[in-house]
Amino acid sequence: MTRAELIAYLSNQHRELSPKVVDESVREIFELMIDTLSKGERIEIRGFGSFEIRERLPRTAHNPKSGTKVQLSHRRAVHFKPGVELKERVNNK
Repeated sequence: MTRAELIAYLSNQHRELSPKVVDESVREIFELMIDTLSKGERIEIRGFGSFEIRERLPRTAHNPKSGTKVQLSHRRAVHFKPGVELKERVNNK
């Protein structure tokens, strides 16, 4: 599902809200999530899952196309851990 599909779905489910208001709301939620993660803080949505930042240490990798070694620097990556309810619903479908 894309963001546009999400906005269209929510607009159809809540016809009392204009698509513009739904679009602004969805964008604001995502912006808040991005800001929270960029500060290194954790996001937990009960029943859905949690997002957190994990530190990746510098390492040597290789380019699969050329086979040359490449030095990767320290970086931070977003990690998502699904919640129990999400896991159960995905596995029961």
